[in-house]
Amino acid sequence: MLRIITQQADVKAELQRICDRTHDEQVLHKEATVREVLQAVKRQGDKAVLHYTAEFDNQTLKPEELRVTGSELDAAYQQVSKDLLQAIQLACRQIEAFHRQRVPKSWVHFGDDDVVLGKRYTPVDRAGLYVPGGRAAYPSTVLMNAIPAKIAGVPRVVMVTPPRAGKAINSAVLVAAQEAGVQEIYRVGGAQAIAALAYGTETIPKVDAIVGPGNIYVTLAKKLVYGTVGIDSLAGPSEVLIIADENANPVHVATDLLAQAEHDPMAAAILLTTDTALAKNVQVAVERQLVDHPRRIDTEKAIAHYGLIVLVESLEAAAELSNEFAPEHLELEIKDPWALVPHIRHAGAIFLGYSTPQAVGNFLAGPNHILPTSGAARYASALGVETFLKHSSIIQYSQTALQKVAGAIDALATAEGLPSHTDSVRRRIQQEE
Repeated sequence: MLRIITQQADVKAELQRICDRTHDEQVLHKEATVREVLQAVKRQGDKAVLHYTAEFDNQTLKPEELRVTGSELDAAYQQVSKDLLQAIQLACRQIEAFHRQRVPKSWVHFGDDDVVLGKRYTPVDRAGLYVPGGRAAYPSTVLMNAIPAKIAGVPRVVMVTPPRAGKAINSAVLVAAQEAGVQEIYRVGGAQAIAALAYGTETIPKVDAIVGPGNIYVTLAKKLVYGTVGIDSLAGPSEVLIIADENANPVHVATDLLAQAEHDPMAAAILLTTDTALAKNVQVAVERQLVDHPRRIDTEKAIAHYGLIVLVESLEAAAELSNEFAPEHLELEIKDPWALVPHIRHAGAIFLGYSTPQAVGNFLAGPNHILPTSGAARYASALGVETFLKHSSIIQYSQTALQKVAGAIDALATAEGLPSHTDSVRRRIQQEE
């Protein structure tokens, strides 16, 4: 049952426990397994990838079966309904429209004495997109991964996703990939997929950046390969925190909590409310909706371990607790959500009002649904175009400009014990003299 906490002394400890759910002893044990997978793939390439795909996904593949074929991509369009295809295309347009507004522009400033300063943005050469597929199919995640990469101008975009029964990849996932412009897809998931992208194998290319959410094994693998490649963030397991007032509909709130819990047994679903009646009604509504839930077992586990209702004195107090938790998804199911927004400092995505469930953002509103979790929203942001870009500084000094700052450079270089720094300036000036 979804617990209700009224003792404020227990609240912060419980929220911290949930936030730290990816750092317990079981997770540390899984990290050892992930390290073993990474090292094996680094040494043995395709052989290790195939071994772990058989072990973890129960799919026996040959090296030539790793890459999804053109005929499979073509056939996928015949296997999705017209309504689903139109929904994918609508989501594609909306996500693209939003992310095109986020493209940073290179710039150059010409100052006095012919000093030129600027910043130049260029995409990574190769990006690896991870799309989960163990418990469900996620065509929306394909779009959220791929569209920003394409807008950023990444020349080569590679997608990996776990094979399902019969070595197949979900047709909606394949259609979404093509609609987003991705043709290079490999049927591999888990830590072995992250390792293949990070180190390269005989079949799967090494990439420069790996993005996308996944289970705890994928998240740990991304954490361990960071530095060899860039990553977006440690996205997953998922979480929602809802701040609700007495006017919120308890059935809607309960559904939104379950919509998060159904993702994964480690997903977190938290409600902060000022209203005792709402808290009790949500608790009852969650139990009722769980009875015939198609994903009941995993959802019940998430609710039991990482579900929580907290009674708070005020909406401002709720906002402060939310800031400490820094949720991936934050719903403000209150009468005047904009009044509370200035109090929110840390959240991956903020959903305002009674008519904005996180499902809108998950599928097609436009902003990315690949978001920082487990408190990472304190310092990280949603995946976006800038995730696939890096910037280079542009600096040019004329001889006159260099001469003007030579003394300051000399003083700083001397203080740091770097004589050749001083000489590199002095010799250029003396050459002019």
